[in-house]
Amino acid sequence: MRAMSASTDPHTPRLLVCDVLYTGMGGAQAPGAVVVVGETVAATGAPDALRAAYPHAREEQVGGVIAPPPVNAHTHLDMSAYDFRALPYFQWIPEVVIAGRDRRGVAAAQQGADRLARLGTGAVGDIVWSPEGMDALLARDDLTGVLYFEVLSPMPDRADEVFRAARRQIETWRARERPGGPRVGISPHTPYTVSHRLMRLLSEYAAGEGLPIQIHVAEHPSEVEAFRTGGGPLWDGRPPGLYPGTFAEIIGRFPEPDLTPVRYLDELGILAARPTLIHMVNVTPDDIGRVARAGCPVVTCPRSNHHLACGTFPWAEFAAAGVEIALGTDSVASGETLDVRDDVAFARALYPNLDPRVIVRAAVKGGHRVLGTTTPFLRRGEVWQEQYRWSVSR
Repeated sequence: MRAMSASTDPHTPRLLVCDVLYTGMGGAQAPGAVVVVGETVAATGAPDALRAAYPHAREEQVGGVIAPPPVNAHTHLDMSAYDFRALPYFQWIPEVVIAGRDRRGVAAAQQGADRLARLGTGAVGDIVWSPEGMDALLARDDLTGVLYFEVLSPMPDRADEVFRAARRQIETWRARERPGGPRVGISPHTPYTVSHRLMRLLSEYAAGEGLPIQIHVAEHPSEVEAFRTGGGPLWDGRPPGLYPGTFAEIIGRFPEPDLTPVRYLDELGILAARPTLIHMVNVTPDDIGRVARAGCPVVTCPRSNHHLACGTFPWAEFAAAGVEIALGTDSVASGETLDVRDDVAFARALYPNLDPRVIVRAAVKGGHRVLGTTTPFLRRGEVWQEQYRWSVSR
C-alpha cells in the first residue's frame, strides 16, 4: 500500500497564518497563527515561533481574522424584515421605520434570530419592543446574551404607572430565564423619549436587581442641540401627539448651552447604574471623561451611524480614556446585515489609523463584557472550528 503523503495525512499539523489573531485572552496579535492537528488546536502565537516549533506543519496563508465568534452587542431583531436604505436620519425615520412598521414584529424577530444562529454569533444584545417578542425570543435555546425590554414614555405624570407595568413584565420574564439562555434587561429608549422620573425609576430598579441596561445616547447631532436649546429638528419635528409639553418638562430641567445628553444622565444619577451607552457619536471630551469615571461601557454601530449620516464614533478618544467598547449592527434597516463581522470590516476602513487588533478585541471580548457573557478561548486542546476564521476584507 502506498504511504499517505504529508499533504493528505490528517495528522499532519496545519499552520494557519492570519492577519489578526485573538484568542480571547489578553491582546490580539498581528500577524498571528494557529496550529491545528486533526480537529484540535495544538498551539497559537506568532507565525515565526510556530514555524520553528512545528517545522513539518503545512502552512496555509488564510489571511483575515482568526478569533472566537464575534458578539452583536446591539441590534433590533424585530426589524429584520425591513429593507435596508441608507438615508439621512430625519429622512430614514419616516421613509423606512414608519413606512415599514407593518413588517416589524415577532416573525421578523424570529427571522433575525435564525440568521444570528446561522452566523454562529457569539452572543447578542437585542432591544425588544413588544411583550410577544420577548416571549418568543426568551423561549429560544439557540440564543445567549441579553434581551433588553425597551421602555418609552416621555410623560412625567405617567412615570410611576409605566414603571409598575414594566416591572411586572420583567419579573415574570426573569422567572423564565434558563442557564445558558438569554437574560432579561431594560432599555430606557433615549434620554429624550423617557421622562426624567421614569429614567430614574428604571435605572434604580435595574441597579438594585443587577439587571443589564442599554440606552441610546447621542446618536445624532440634533440630540445635542435639543439639550442645549430645547428645540431643533429632533424636538420640533417630533411625531404629532408624542408629547404636547416642553422639552424641559421631559428632562426635568431647563436646557442650557453646556448641557449634553451624557451630562444630563450623569447629573440625574443614571450613570451610577453603569448602563451600556449605545452610539455615543456626538459627544464632548467632558462626556467621555464622565463615561470613563462612571465605568460605563459603550457600543458603537459603525455602519448604521455612517448610513444615517449621524457622524463618526470617536473610538480613539474613548479607548484612550479606558472605556470598554463593543460592536453592534443596529437594525438591518440601517446597518444592512446582522453580521457584526461586516462592522469589523467597515470599522477597519473607517479608522485607518486604529490598530485592527483593537477592533477585533472589541468585537469579541468587548461584546461579552457588555453582555455579561463568558468569552470563549481559542487555545491548546480546544476543538478547531471553521467559524473561527473570519472573512473581513473590505
